[in-house]
Amino acid sequence: MGPPIAVIDIGSNSVRLVVYEAVSRSPTPVFNEKVLCGLGRNVATTGRLDVDAVDKALAALKRFRALCDTLRADRVHVLATAAARDAANGPEFIDRARDICRVDVELLSGKREAKLAALGVISGTYRPSGVVGDLGGGSLELADIDGHRVGAGVTLPLGGLALQDISGRSVKKAEKIVREALAGVPQLDELAGRTFYAVGGTWRALAKLHMEQRGYPLHVMHGYTLPTRAMVEFCRLLQRADPSTLSKIEAVSDARRALLPYGAVVLEHILRLGKPYEVMVSALGVREGLLFSLLPEEEQRLDPLLAAAEDLNQLRSRSPRHGRDLAAWSDRFMASTGFEETAEETRLRRAACLLADIGWRAHPDYRGEQSLNIIAHAAFVGIDHTARAFLALAVYFRHAGLSEDGLSPQLRELASPQALDHARILGASMRVAYLVSAAMPDVLPRAPLEVVHGKLVLRLDGELADLAGDRLLGRVRTLAKLIGREPVIAAG
Repeated sequence: MGPPIAVIDIGSNSVRLVVYEAVSRSPTPVFNEKVLCGLGRNVATTGRLDVDAVDKALAALKRFRALCDTLRADRVHVLATAAARDAANGPEFIDRARDICRVDVELLSGKREAKLAALGVISGTYRPSGVVGDLGGGSLELADIDGHRVGAGVTLPLGGLALQDISGRSVKKAEKIVREALAGVPQLDELAGRTFYAVGGTWRALAKLHMEQRGYPLHVMHGYTLPTRAMVEFCRLLQRADPSTLSKIEAVSDARRALLPYGAVVLEHILRLGKPYEVMVSALGVREGLLFSLLPEEEQRLDPLLAAAEDLNQLRSRSPRHGRDLAAWSDRFMASTGFEETAEETRLRRAACLLADIGWRAHPDYRGEQSLNIIAHAAFVGIDHTARAFLALAVYFRHAGLSEDGLSPQLRELASPQALDHARILGASMRVAYLVSAAMPDVLPRAPLEVVHGKLVLRLDGELADLAGDRLLGRVRTLAKLIGREPVIAAG
């Protein structure tokens, strides 16, 4: 998809390398590795980076630079955050990191870090509105977002390692510190009734534990959403209990477990003060925000879901142009039915059309199942988990027919009854389309499917007339039954 680009993120808790396939609207990581170095441990009380942590971080940087060379990532961006920013020996560490990485290290200010985290959420969320909170090891950044607008950011010394340090490892003392630090923060005054976007490894670990405990069917972190009340209750549980005794705690790495209560304290107080409607976990943050900032403005405005679906369509479909034909063909069909579609339903339907043929290389008996698994667990952004379920179900029905045998009941339950009906109708219409076009481009524009005078009419003119047959009529009948119309194939 383009020349690879690497981002090395020197955080207060972890040092991470992510190499992306290209700078694009929906960047895909081709390599991702982190080392938990704990650079920010004890900085709040000693004012210095720990010697052992520095050695561990520099060793990780040597490996990461070698990996960038191996992957031929000529563009390498190195970012450093709170620990290096706050420590007296931070400048010395930055100099050594620069020599190893062979590029300049950008030492992010708190406001710059808050803006990049906000841009990361914007890059991976469709029409976001709320407040982004990025909890690292050394600091918490908050910024208001609305669409593509980023408000003023603020940084607070409430990172997990910093809280653990200045509270003397007392969760009770940490509560008092957090309460006082968050009092009067302007970003929280605008949060009521909106969404709080949670960014950072500790909060992702917290959400992962919640997923595991409830037996959630999708192991996809981005877009995992909970009502505020449910998240507050879970945060209270994490503060009261010994993390090692919690059910499913093995889902969280040993190094993260000790920080869970401190991350829970910060999140609970944000939610109680800001009173958002819901909490959404974002897997995209500072690194993706940096890549987003490198895009031209016209590309930033693209829909992230449709961009990702188009990339997968380009890589895996028999004919990428056919996916675009199918989206336009389904536009005409849906408009003729008189069914009201929201703007969100329209974009999801078009994304499903772009993804409809990505499983064609699988054995015919498993195309539906494989497509469902790819779509449900793909690194898509710009959708929540309910939307993921809709896309996966629609393409499953396109391959496997309208039977629900073999479907995961939990995945099915992620879709509302209305979304499930919509997925069936879309899947049934795509089953008609592929029998007409055989996945080849420039056919569907000449074979419109429309509701005309109360009848569902598939028109096959000219040389397309010979495509008519019992199998095709059967599929038209199935679709007609779903929408309550009489089926007709007008051939010749």
